[in-house]
Amino acid sequence: MTYRVPTQDIRFVLQELADLPGVLALPGFEEFSAELIDAIIDENARFVEQEVAPLNRVGDEQGAQWQDGQVKTAPGFKKAFEEFSKAGWQGLQHEPELGGQGLPKLIGAVAGENINAANLAFSLCPLLTDGVIEALSLVGTPEQKKRFLPALLEGRWTGTMNLTEPQAGSDLAQVSSRAVRQADGSYRLSGQKIFITYGEHDLAENIIHLVLARTPDAPAGVKGISLFIVPKFLVKDDGSLGARNDVWCASLEHKLGIHGSPTAVLLYGSGKGEAGEGAVGYLVGQENHGLQYMFIMMNAARYAVGLQGVAVAERALQQAQAYAQERIQGAPLAGGKQPVSIAHHPDVQRMLLQMRALTEGARALAYFAAGINDKAHHGTDESRRKRYQALYEFLVPVVKGFSTEMSVEVASLGVQVHGGMGFIEETGAAQHYRDARILPIYEGTTAIQANDFIGRKVLRDAGTVIQALSPQLEETIARLRQRADQSEEHGTALNLIADRLEGGMQNVELAATFTLMNAQQNLPAVFLGSVPFLMLAGYVLSGWQMARAALVAEAALSQGSQDVFLRRKLATSVFYASHILPRGDALALSISDGLDLAPYLSADLL
Repeated sequence: MTYRVPTQDIRFVLQELADLPGVLALPGFEEFSAELIDAIIDENARFVEQEVAPLNRVGDEQGAQWQDGQVKTAPGFKKAFEEFSKAGWQGLQHEPELGGQGLPKLIGAVAGENINAANLAFSLCPLLTDGVIEALSLVGTPEQKKRFLPALLEGRWTGTMNLTEPQAGSDLAQVSSRAVRQADGSYRLSGQKIFITYGEHDLAENIIHLVLARTPDAPAGVKGISLFIVPKFLVKDDGSLGARNDVWCASLEHKLGIHGSPTAVLLYGSGKGEAGEGAVGYLVGQENHGLQYMFIMMNAARYAVGLQGVAVAERALQQAQAYAQERIQGAPLAGGKQPVSIAHHPDVQRMLLQMRALTEGARALAYFAAGINDKAHHGTDESRRKRYQALYEFLVPVVKGFSTEMSVEVASLGVQVHGGMGFIEETGAAQHYRDARILPIYEGTTAIQANDFIGRKVLRDAGTVIQALSPQLEETIARLRQRADQSEEHGTALNLIADRLEGGMQNVELAATFTLMNAQQNLPAVFLGSVPFLMLAGYVLSGWQMARAALVAEAALSQGSQDVFLRRKLATSVFYASHILPRGDALALSISDGLDLAPYLSADLL
């Protein structure tokens, strides 16, 4: 099945929900006209559809191959990456003074979704490189920026993030990789890192690893972790490549999905490097501040993985829609004896609407967050920038956690729409399900996102962001009721959306109150409801975006528009309110019941 970028929905969300006009009016974006943005979106769609999407199945079936420490990517990947780099996509949203193109993060989000939907495994390489660029641009020395950033931005080199070790997964306090300072100011690193995405490959001339390690006298725990730049090939003063560094790929993991992405086990300091024993590394910032710096990269990656959830869901949705229109099976319920396509059957319609509602709601929330980020970084009013930054940081774990969990559900529904054919690899529906399953795990599991959401985004600011959001949701609810009173055709539907959104907002406020009131006395009970609270926020905030979309669509339709897209958008928004938002009631109950359940939970009872 051929993937097509959903440009109509993307443009709708940009214009009507994510405030692209307001973003383009910010300082630093004056050169980017609406016409130029349209041209970029069209060219990006052409590129990913023609160059990247056809490799999705190839990467899944043939994958990356390891032999004697070398990794060969799937057929076509190298050429596609060359075209990706040549076209300048890697530098799209990075600062012009660094060598990037300086487009808003909002447009970077569009390009990010599209390449992930085209080929999730391929897209992981530029995704991690973006994180390295962002980290070095913020905390690297001027010399480090000059030495490493230009080639990364050009796509000649790629980047990785090295956190995990066999004994240190989510608990980075257990990191044991060692870094010993040398007389010239560099360090020699030794240790093993696992689950390193694109840790070794043949796509680029060099690979720049950002590695967490400890110096010999570092304090225990996370306070003793430092961050180092470790290039695969050392870089000379003139920017040319020098000796092979002592970092090697010992093997590749055999995974459930994303087969085209090489997930490497890396050995540092095996004694085989041309530069001598121990991998040569360069300290980023100060010793023992590594986790703080790595979080810059991790937060960028977490938002990007949330977009991956939207992307895989879109790909699964498109395939399920196409199959449902083609598959002839069964007579219609409302009369007629001739078999019809399964798209005519109510439960298939329900599944497709559920897939579309979740996908479009998550896309709208992710783009909304990206626009907020642009306003936080480019606005002229200091106090408003701080409020936007707080809101963006609040939204990141929601975008990551909710969108990735949503993608698994949508991909699973895609298999279900296919019936037995969905369980067979030849249709391709199973690949989306397998690929999606990693998304709620890497770059911080859903529970880690929920812990961040509860601990740093709700408790730390005493619910300030949630309190600030409530009036905005109330305004949308009021507008829905006002339009409902004026619309004979859509009044009932708009009132339904208003009622469900109001109930969802109240559930979020109750969950926040429960969290704030019980955190001191019964923290385990609060964190028992952390994932339900995160998902509740995701459902309601995405539902808010769908409600806003419904207002736009209904206004145009009431003025005589016959646009099928707008009719579909309104229908999807009504479905979201009637079938998706009620999930919040159950989640809210599970949060408030945590005090009663907590005494019955212990490790020895599981």
